[in-house]
Amino acid sequence: MNEERKLSKVKIALMRNPKFAFWSGILMVGKTSVVDDLPTAATNGRDEMYGREFVAKLGEKELAFVILHEAMHKCYRHLTTWRKLWEEDAMLANAAMDYVINLELADLGRATGVLAFPVIDGKQLGLLDEKYRGMNTKQVFDLLKQEHGNCGGEGFDEHDWEGAGKLSDEEKDALEREVDRAIRQGVLAEKRVGSGTGGRSRELEDLLNPQVNWREVLREYVKSICSGKDASSWRKVNRRFLSSDTYMPTLVSERVGHLVIAVDTSGSIGGHELANFLSEVKSIAEEVTPDKVDLLYWDGEVAGHEEYDSSTVASIINSTKPRGGGGTSPSCVSTYLKAKSIKPECVIMLTDGYVGNDWGQEWEAPVLWVIAGNTNAVAGTGQTIHIND
Repeated sequence: MNEERKLSKVKIALMRNPKFAFWSGILMVGKTSVVDDLPTAATNGRDEMYGREFVAKLGEKELAFVILHEAMHKCYRHLTTWRKLWEEDAMLANAAMDYVINLELADLGRATGVLAFPVIDGKQLGLLDEKYRGMNTKQVFDLLKQEHGNCGGEGFDEHDWEGAGKLSDEEKDALEREVDRAIRQGVLAEKRVGSGTGGRSRELEDLLNPQVNWREVLREYVKSICSGKDASSWRKVNRRFLSSDTYMPTLVSERVGHLVIAVDTSGSIGGHELANFLSEVKSIAEEVTPDKVDLLYWDGEVAGHEEYDSSTVASIINSTKPRGGGGTSPSCVSTYLKAKSIKPECVIMLTDGYVGNDWGQEWEAPVLWVIAGNTNAVAGTGQTIHIND
């Protein structure tokens, strides 16, 4: 059996094992290759590379350990999340990440019996220390610094920080969505087979239960897409100062022109959630001073369309009249916008996320999905934030 087939066999076995249901999606992220000029294994946060000689020397349990090690680097977004630590001290950053991962792998090995620390020439490879249990990478990094940079050993893989840095912004965004989707699918798969491995690391729990101030995220997203600014221009003289023989520029407004807010009214979002949504939307609209807000209510179709400008948006909660109650089809919003030639600078979709695979089609503006309650739902387009209230 050559190294490519051996690697493929072990990875497929992991994906088919119900005890590793959570990791099945992550194991499919990126490309996997066997190369001749790599002494061990490596990842750039998306793709995995394995040295041919390294794979040949490992037993199947050891290779399964290494494969999951690389998968965890990807799942925890280590090569983007902790890049600042790497820039501060590359050796300590690499060691801190491995300490976190290897504790979890050791637990998985004991629970499943199908993982083993890699051993080469009679020497066990990898960093492991119980004193770091329950910590995330930053906490381990700080302790290692206090211990004057003593890492306590060497890891068995390489971390391709340079390769991670070469990913384009588009590739990074796509990877972020793919990993997030794989995590949520993994949670569902684990529930479906009824087997959890337990002993999850602090970093995994943080991913599964993010403590996010969604209102702040929502405001910052709109501001970043449609930042309200005022710029000076000398192309048109300000007439207010001409009488005093003073030439001043005219302020050219670059504030937000147009927002679309589309609220799911298919029946699964109650009045409490709706009131919270609209209250925050009102705050955002006031903060970025839009020229126009189109408020849409939708279920299987756009059931209501209300228009507000900068002078009337403050009354949005008192004056709005939600409509709907039928099926659920986000595509009706993107279709409606196109049919009505509505071209906003940003679209905010408020929903519970129970939309199947329908996340709209051919959006002509940036889309933010605000999903209430359904933490497993991740939009197939645009950006997603989850809320619990």
